[in-house]
Amino acid sequence: MAQQPEIYLVGGAVRDRLLGLPVTDKDWLVVHATPNDLLKQGYLQVGKDFPVFLHPQTKQEYALARTERKTGKGYTGFCCDFSPEITLEQDLIRRDLTINAIAEDLQGNLHDPYNGIADLKQKKLRHISAAFSEDPLRVLRVARFAARFYPLGFTVADETLALMKKMVASGELQALTAERVWLETEKALSYAHPEIYFQVLAEVGAITLFNELAPLFDQANPHLSETLVRLNLLIAEMSELEQKTLRFAFFFVSLYLQNQQIAEQQTLQQIQLQIQQLCQRYKAPSAYLDNALLAVQFVNNFSQTASLTSEEIITLFDQLDCWRKPQRLTNLCLLYRAIFNHFTLAQQQQWLQWYQQAKAVDVQQIIAAGFRQQHIKLELYHRRILAISQ
Repeated sequence: MAQQPEIYLVGGAVRDRLLGLPVTDKDWLVVHATPNDLLKQGYLQVGKDFPVFLHPQTKQEYALARTERKTGKGYTGFCCDFSPEITLEQDLIRRDLTINAIAEDLQGNLHDPYNGIADLKQKKLRHISAAFSEDPLRVLRVARFAARFYPLGFTVADETLALMKKMVASGELQALTAERVWLETEKALSYAHPEIYFQVLAEVGAITLFNELAPLFDQANPHLSETLVRLNLLIAEMSELEQKTLRFAFFFVSLYLQNQQIAEQQTLQQIQLQIQQLCQRYKAPSAYLDNALLAVQFVNNFSQTASLTSEEIITLFDQLDCWRKPQRLTNLCLLYRAIFNHFTLAQQQQWLQWYQQAKAVDVQQIIAAGFRQQHIKLELYHRRILAISQ
């Protein structure tokens, strides 16, 4: 007689609840069922190759239990079996980490065949089986989990680090697409400590994916984490996208400043080219590129605020185009406040005051005074200089 279908809550929802973290998405696993069983109950199938079903009321995702067999290179080279005979344990063993392989049945009982709860208590990110090495994306996922759970004290288990090093050395990561690399990286940038993501990748030899940033992670750099703590406090009220783009820019400003301290100085043009190359390689949204380019372009100006002339300040405002995009000025001030101890709140307020004084200059008065065409722009520039000089 066929076994009755069993439903379990799995993955991140169970893990995060056990850690006392908010649960946002819920993923469900259905054991001993066929696609037809779910379709009869009104579930909606999404995806042809991968049978995932949406619950008719909650619209949450329900996946059939499956096993995977490696058939090719990369993270797509798998053959899946969705037979109703597959057990809960067989499905869970194909997952990446023990802490992601805990299931909870509808009665609230936990099923933990691979000791994920013990690893939660020990704060360890540990792979479940040798099958971990079949998916190169897992190297980036573990690095990302290390960044996400760093504030809770989690570290990667030694045996998992050793396996990740083997995977990198095998060349498997070359099969990753730019989109998948960026997706994991952008998620890491949404956490308070994305430097841990890059540090773990450096430790296992995968920082070659981000060669431009590699010099930052040649050795332990506690200063990066300390500065990010300050930055996170300053940008706490910003949108998630602004936070991510500023953390991304932070790494390149840090790299630029580090290079300025060594004998072979890197020019502004060279580091801006590196930013462009990385963003182009991973098809990063333009907000990341724009913020990083501006952050390195003006780092020296803002770090030497007291010595700037009125002409230099207005020219900077023009280059920054903050007349149309005032948020750029605020973003840079917050970034430099985190990086430079001598760039204080008072200096930020001074910059914003200069901006307001310059912006208050009325173009209509210039036109009414008889200025025409290119002379309007020139007179506006001079009057703005005069406004902040006074």
